[in-house]
Amino acid sequence: MASVVRLKSKDGAKDEVRVQFYGDGNKRMTIYLGRVPVKVAEMWGRRIEELVACRANGMAFDLDLAKWLRGLPDSSYAKLAGAQLVPLREKTEIHTVAQLTKAFVDRSPTKRSTLIGYKQTLDSLVEFFGPTRAITSITPGTADDWRVWIADDRKGGRKKRTTTDNRLSGPTVAKRVSVAKQVLRCAVRWGWIAKSPFDGLKPGSQANPARSFYVDHSTIMDVLDACPSVGWKVVVGLCRFAGLRCPSEVGSVTWGDVNWEKGRLTVRSQKTEHHGAEHAVRVVPISADLRLILDDAWSVAGEGATLVAPQAANPTSNLRTTMEKVIVRAGHQPWARLFQNLRASCETDWVEQYPAHVVAKWLGHSPKVAAQHYLMSRDHHFEDVVGGAGGPVRPESKRERTNVKSNAVPTRNPTPQVSAGVCGVSHEKTEPAATTRVAAGSSGIEPVVKTGKWRGQDSNL
Repeated sequence: MASVVRLKSKDGAKDEVRVQFYGDGNKRMTIYLGRVPVKVAEMWGRRIEELVACRANGMAFDLDLAKWLRGLPDSSYAKLAGAQLVPLREKTEIHTVAQLTKAFVDRSPTKRSTLIGYKQTLDSLVEFFGPTRAITSITPGTADDWRVWIADDRKGGRKKRTTTDNRLSGPTVAKRVSVAKQVLRCAVRWGWIAKSPFDGLKPGSQANPARSFYVDHSTIMDVLDACPSVGWKVVVGLCRFAGLRCPSEVGSVTWGDVNWEKGRLTVRSQKTEHHGAEHAVRVVPISADLRLILDDAWSVAGEGATLVAPQAANPTSNLRTTMEKVIVRAGHQPWARLFQNLRASCETDWVEQYPAHVVAKWLGHSPKVAAQHYLMSRDHHFEDVVGGAGGPVRPESKRERTNVKSNAVPTRNPTPQVSAGVCGVSHEKTEPAATTRVAAGSSGIEPVVKTGKWRGQDSNL
């Protein structure tokens, strides 16, 4: 039996309490609890009796007792361990926010360019919580506070933000919340915390229709005419007429990837290759518009050239600044997301003529991603419905059926879609989708080097 003994205080303060019991070898032992309430002292007496019984009979702790032991602070647990009632508690390492963000970067399998995009989220976690803050002390409430803080932050970085009040846009906030949730999930997987405090945090939609811009035929013609070189026309053409990502995919295209005879362009995607072999390589049809640009590029390519657009492969090239100058020189205002909107405009054109799942495979993503981030509504679709083109046929009334023996409903041909191309050639003249199905194989293709031979005489081309 454990007995609770109260020691009277001489200064009139609260009495100190100790618990006495008999341990191994019938040895009398004492645990000093200090000045604690009577109920706490009695609870300690009962728990110590349970521990003595378990130790004497070689029994394991029940769930309730084990839970109580886990909740004890280290100082209180050490008193029980000193009396040999429980084993020594293993010291758990306290991980900080700075350690978490560094470990996330060091252990992440994602590419360096992706981690650069994550940097702003990681920096915001360190700035808000502090580098020495223990991640175990972050609660769902403080996670909500962090989200409010990044949404209200008006400081910005080196660049002015696009919003009028210099706050982060909604999709950007959603992206940062999504990355933060990913970081804290890693902490759970590594055993640093039991549960992520960001689990219940809803990021919201990352789609941003306000930054979408359809680059029509006349605009792209002006831009191509204003390009300073054939090489720049290739960069613009691969984005607008083949939907390639710039610069990662545009800069990796070689002349060996161009199949002139079958009109196929092999594209290697650095962004999606980690999803498997089928996502690493895809085949895109070469439209008549793009073929003309590639013809010009081949004619001016120097001896030994392998890359189709070498300036996109140069990591020091400032493609965005040059592209903005080209657009201004063409007489237009630079649009948001310069190269992504070229890619989105290409997909928007193709979806009007071919099934969405086929086009999504050409572009290297899913139809869901295409609908959320790429496909754009066109003004002429709205106008066609208002004008009656392609809409449902209005059923005849009873009076019309009675008074008119034959009432043929006039139809109107849909407004023809103008293809955005160099020479205005319709996409209907390109190779049909059914003939462009090529299984993605190994990406280890020997690079084609331009020689003095004509293209048609080289079997590799």
